[in-house]
Amino acid sequence: MTNDPSAAKYQVRARISAEGVIDKPDVVGAVFGQTEGLLGDELDLRDLQKSGRIGRIEVEIDSRKGKSEGEIIIPSSLDQVETAILASALETVDRIGPCRAKIEVVSVEDIRISKRQKVVERAKEILARLQEESKGVGVDLTEAVRKGVQVDEITTYGPEHLPAGPNVDQADALIVVEGRSDVLNLLRCGIKNVIAVEGTSVPQTVKDLSRGKTVTAFTDGDRAGELILREMLQTMDLDFVARAPRGSEVEELTQKQLLKCLRNKIPINQYLEMSGFESTGATREPREDRGEGGDRGERNDRRDDRNSDRQRRDDRERDRMPPPPQRAPPLPPPPPPAAAPLPPDLQRYFDLLAGVENASRAIFVGEDDTVVAEAPIKEMFEAIATLPPGAKAVVFDGIVSQRLLDVAQEKGIGTVVATRLGPVGKIPDKLRIYTKADLAGPVAPR
Repeated sequence: MTNDPSAAKYQVRARISAEGVIDKPDVVGAVFGQTEGLLGDELDLRDLQKSGRIGRIEVEIDSRKGKSEGEIIIPSSLDQVETAILASALETVDRIGPCRAKIEVVSVEDIRISKRQKVVERAKEILARLQEESKGVGVDLTEAVRKGVQVDEITTYGPEHLPAGPNVDQADALIVVEGRSDVLNLLRCGIKNVIAVEGTSVPQTVKDLSRGKTVTAFTDGDRAGELILREMLQTMDLDFVARAPRGSEVEELTQKQLLKCLRNKIPINQYLEMSGFESTGATREPREDRGEGGDRGERNDRRDDRNSDRQRRDDRERDRMPPPPQRAPPLPPPPPPAAAPLPPDLQRYFDLLAGVENASRAIFVGEDDTVVAEAPIKEMFEAIATLPPGAKAVVFDGIVSQRLLDVAQEKGIGTVVATRLGPVGKIPDKLRIYTKADLAGPVAPR
């Protein structure tokens, strides 16, 4: 339905119903005929339409089962008072053609308000787009140049053409990830000693490259990442394990999240003990504990030979010297003071720890010091995620890691009791940690 564009101020909408079948010309004729002379010469509809002060009368009629219903729309450029009088005059029409009819005014709309609203909404869209485009002009240029250089730095390595950073050969440390997108994300953070395995089967190139380097496996926090990590454990020399947060992928991590995961990497032997995996590959102690390197090994061998020669000379000189005078046997050292008794709650935790010793299990204690859940250590993190509200302590036969501290803090667990404390970064302020060593002396929460 199109309206006369010259009628630009108001629009009268009325609903029409008739007891019979009528058409549009019948309605228009009834409106003009039955209002003629009703409103005076100044508001005669024919004169108003000729002068353009009202637009063309639009009518929509739908006839069904011998009855008709529809809508009348009259555009008006009159003032508010005149438009209201015109609208009320429509309701005096009580017959259309041979049928009884009724017209009821539904609304008188100010067209300028709706136009103004459209202008405001459209202006908001234009302004938002302009601000978005302007905001990123300087940043986008810098980021585009940086990303272009980082993408240029990605290379292919070995006969398998594996995605890798430019420093995989020169660096003493190596980070092994799953795919090309993971390599690109680490390059964006400035980490260039990275290579991807591109699948669940570890290529021979990666196996060869891992020899003689400190190797960190960095996998996604999903089921696929766990399977790839198991493959690495069986076929590679690994020193550390880093995992993305549960449900996340390495390629999705921000720079802050990625660097935090690498800082919280776990030594391989500790990871095997915590997870319950069995490694059939050549896993080893971390490089800093192995003392590896060809030159260093030769120097250690020469140093051992010199120490042996010096020891033999000292033994011969000691044999030629007269025996020293006999001295009275020293008095036995005093017995160590008895350890102070543990508080009841700690004694309860250590009793539980003794019950799971060498069992690779974890026990979760509730507010009333009762056991609310129990799980194997390799399923401990999944069990923490599903704990009921009120769990306050976890007791397990294993090593405390940074990941465990973070997960326990998020769940509201206040006490961790374990065999010993591993290398951790920051211990949360409200979290207490106790180990078996605390049984031999005064207990001090860490």
